[in-house]
Amino acid sequence: MVIVMKHGATDEQIQHVVDRLHEFKLREHISRGDERTLIGAIGDERVLNTIPLEAMPGVEKVMAVLAPYKLASREFQPEDTVIKIDGVEIGGKKVVIMAGPCAVENEDQITTIAESVKDSGALILRGGAFKPRTGPYSFQGLEIEGLELLAKAKEKTGLLIVTEVMSVDRIDLVAEYADILQIGARNMQNFMLLKAVGQIRKPVLLKRGMSATIEEFLLAAEYILSQGNHNVMLCERGIRTFETYTRNTLDINAVPVLKQLSHLPVIVDPSHGTGRRELVAPVSKAAIAAGADGLIIEVHNNPEVSVSDGAQSLLPEQFSQLMTELKKIAEAVGRSI
Repeated sequence: MVIVMKHGATDEQIQHVVDRLHEFKLREHISRGDERTLIGAIGDERVLNTIPLEAMPGVEKVMAVLAPYKLASREFQPEDTVIKIDGVEIGGKKVVIMAGPCAVENEDQITTIAESVKDSGALILRGGAFKPRTGPYSFQGLEIEGLELLAKAKEKTGLLIVTEVMSVDRIDLVAEYADILQIGARNMQNFMLLKAVGQIRKPVLLKRGMSATIEEFLLAAEYILSQGNHNVMLCERGIRTFETYTRNTLDINAVPVLKQLSHLPVIVDPSHGTGRRELVAPVSKAAIAAGADGLIIEVHNNPEVSVSDGAQSLLPEQFSQLMTELKKIAEAVGRSI
């Protein structure tokens, strides 16, 4: 349920509505726009129907949200969510680029790549410290050491850090080092993990599950939002289809669809979406043209010896060239990089 306050509604009137919701054990999410303040009432809708909300001072109207993903829906919040992290805005006019290796391997590797991608214009460093791998004998990540190396790279470059958290018991640890917590595709429907990251205030990059529908994807985001963390990014990283030429099938349709259905920022992962280095650049350009708010791209200074995903990692010089080309695409659609 969305409570639309009148233009010019006072803070006291807004607080009065919130207090009434609390009396019925309901929670609120307040969205302040240029013209109206919206209050999302979260809880048992049967209880909501018993409260005379429209009779309260300052209330213009009350609307039911038809989509099952209430808080993620544009019905609830018409304006785009813009996530702000230490001067970086995700979801605004600027397209934000996240770049780095699939896995942190050693200090020289992560520092070298961090300095390179920063010089090319990336604002956020990606790198896995904990790695969910299909096989148990594959490299699983440096874990705590990897987090410490990411912190050193951040100290040297000033780049923000995005890295994956795989389990509830590691959230506090990863949150000490990461600016953005990534929930990987395999954990998109790990509901205990989603609820747990929803209870902290670190931004979350939620990757679409390899077989998830758009609705399932948005409902996964709803788990996080429902716990009070409204800084969620949706990441399209390809879905599993019958096609085997590429690693996954990147659903470019998902970008405008998600932008239509939801107010949350949309990020595209062309590296996992294609699995092929030569396809990363054209798919990156298509994603920005389709309306993506950012990209997360794998870059490695020596892909031949990479412990994971070398075939889809760009060399630093390839990434630099791509960034030059992406600026033109962004300008063509009224944005910047």
